[in-house]
Formats: sequence, C-alpha cells, structure tokens
Amino acid sequence: MTHYVIEADGGSRGNPGPAGYGAVVKDAADGQVLAEVAEAIGVTTNNVAEYRGLIAGLTAALRVGGEGAPVAVRMDSKLVIEQMAGRWKIKNEGLRPLALEAGGLVRRLRVTEWTWIPRARNQHADRLANEAMDAAAKGLTWRAGGTSAADAPDVPGGSILREPGATATATSPPPVARPTDLLDAGDISEISAPTAAVAAAQQRGKGTGWRPATRVATSLLLLRHGETELSVERRFSGLGDPELTPNGLAQAAAAAERLSREPYRPDVIVTSPLKRARQTAAAVAERTGLDVEVDDDLREADFGAWEGHTFTEVQRKWPAELAAWLADPEAAPPGGESFATTARRVEAVGERLVERYEGKTVLAVSHVTPIKMLLRFALMAPLESLYRMHLDLACLSLIEYYADGPAVVKSFNDTSHLR
Repeated sequence: MTHYVIEADGGSRGNPGPAGYGAVVKDAADGQVLAEVAEAIGVTTNNVAEYRGLIAGLTAALRVGGEGAPVAVRMDSKLVIEQMAGRWKIKNEGLRPLALEAGGLVRRLRVTEWTWIPRARNQHADRLANEAMDAAAKGLTWRAGGTSAADAPDVPGGSILREPGATATATSPPPVARPTDLLDAGDISEISAPTAAVAAAQQRGKGTGWRPATRVATSLLLLRHGETELSVERRFSGLGDPELTPNGLAQAAAAAERLSREPYRPDVIVTSPLKRARQTAAAVAERTGLDVEVDDDLREADFGAWEGHTFTEVQRKWPAELAAWLADPEAAPPGGESFATTARRVEAVGERLVERYEGKTVLAVSHVTPIKMLLRFALMAPLESLYRMHLDLACLSLIEYYADGPAVVKSFNDTSHLR
C-alpha cells in the first residue's frame, strides 16, 4: 500500500494581513510529487493560514490515496503539529473550528505521524503559499502552469489541485518572517495577532508572551462526593446511581460548611449528573445560596460489567481483563470505558469551565477518576499517574489557572473539614 507525506504551510504578511497557504502530497517511498495546492485567503493570521494549509493537504491526500490512506504530516508550524497531535491545548477559540475540520479529515485517513520540521525543510509548501499571495496581490487567482481554473479539480475554498511537475504562474519572494517561527520547541503559548492592550502591557514590561499579565486566577475547586454503600464495601462504582449514606450526607454538610466561608466560597457550582454527586452539591448550594449546574462530562468512568463488584470478585472472574486494565490506560473493562477515553471528555469539560468562568472560583463536584484526570492535566503528568494518586471521600483539591502561565495545583486530597 502506498504511503504518503503531506507538507503544508501558511503565511500572513502582517499577522493579520494578506494570507495564503500551500500544501504538497508526496509518495513517501521516492518523494514523487503527487499533488500540489495553494490559495490566497484574504486577511487573516499566520495560525489560521497554517491550519487552512493542513486542511487542504489532508483533502488532497484523500483525493489521491482514498479512504484510510496512510499519511505522515510534516509542517514547520509547531503550534498546528502539537495541537493536532493532542499534546497542546487549543486556547484560541478562533482556531478550534479549523482543528475540528482537520480532525474530521484525519479520521478518514490513517495519520502515522505528526512531525515538526524546520522551515528550511518545508520550502516547497512555503513557496506555494507565497505564490498564492503574490498572485492575489496582482488581482489574480493562483493556478498551476498550464492548468486553468476551469479544467483543474477543486479542493475546498476554490484552490487548485496542481498536476505533478507543473510550474506556477507567479514567482516566489524570500520567505516572510513570522512570529511562529520564533517559538522554542518547549513553548506552548498560543500565538495570535497581539491586540493594542497586549502590546501596551508588553511595553510596560508586565506581559508574558502575547498576553497581558493576569492578576486574578480562575480557581477550580474539586470536591469528591460523600460516602455511599458501594464505597463502604469498596465496590466499583461508575455509572450506577447509589445515594449517599447518612455518613455521606454528614461529609457533604461538613464540606459545605467549609465552602461557605472565605477563601473557599465558590462563585459557581457544577456537578456530575450522578445522584451521589448531586446530593453533595446540593448541600453546598444550600449553605451558599448558589444554583447548581449539571455537566454530564463530570460523570465517573463507566466500569461496565464490573459495576457493583469488589476488586476481589473482578480479579476472580476477569483476571486477564483486570491485569490489562491495571497495566494500560487504553484498556477498558468489559462493556466499559477506558481511562484514555474518560480523559478526553474530562479535558473538554475542564477547558470549558475555565474559559466560561474566567477569574471566578468554580466548585466542580465529581468522582475519583475525573478529579484525578483534572489534577494530572494541571501537573502535565502521564495517564499512568492515575495509579499513583489517592483521593478520600469528600476531599477537596484546588487548581488555579492563569492565562499567561501554567496551571498550579494548590491543594490535593484535603479532608481537614472532616476531622
């Protein structure tokens, strides 16, 4: 089966400014050019142009190789590569729809690698992007030499799929310097056009990167629910819906009393839809006078066939499956949900809460697995770290998020209110 390489790029002369993208699809075995595509896309930022280049390259690869074709993606945009590989978060909401569109194309192919390459090794795609921008500056539409817009197949946006070996009608100037080229390998900042406020903050020496200094953190208080009959007997308790025991209700009340006072008093309460979490959240709401929002993504992991069983029972009945589950976060209980799958939805709800309630204190009432996930994201820890954390019933943990800095874990498994 033929393997393919996509090289893509995008640029903006001004950031934001007149922009364009280019992409080339090659045979991985011999480097033969199979398709080229380029387009001027009006005034926008470097990051948008780079994402548009990726989308065009994926579309061209799909046309050339068909569904399920194995593809390696190489770009000199560290931002796009790391976000598409899932290693960096997408903080700029303007890029999220483009990433989703690219993700839809990725699912129709088989991407074997996401690789950042130096700009010097991405000159083909860079040249195509500049040709498209040059043509637009002259009031023309980019087109491959000898191929007219009328007889060339389209890719989204009206760009031209170029025949291998064809030459462009426009010449290419030297590459345009871009802020994204200055990113270090470890820099995970979102790069976009700086606003006047950001520029002013930078001139005053108070900013970090492209963002102004943040004085107020977004605080995420994580409260595990109180005791249930299943937790007393140490049974797997996922999507089952047991109620709190009398002791569990007392634990919830103790947490609520603590959370009704500064410095912990929340501005917002969000809870898992499961009864044990909703009862715990209701106790806090009664003391604070706040309403309770329900977010389904805060639910516990689905333990499938193991629901309601003790660890010993599972070990006897599903020894191989349990061993796999303990060894690999990608492994799921029979009919259940893996930790890796849980991680994806929990990461989404964490980002959603931090963005929606910026600068506020949010109380999220949830379960062992989602709380561990949010903590490990803040610590930049691997999935395997879940097996090295312990959370008591009705414990509190605190993460603070800063727009111009990393997340900071301020407390972990705090049960002082239960003593």
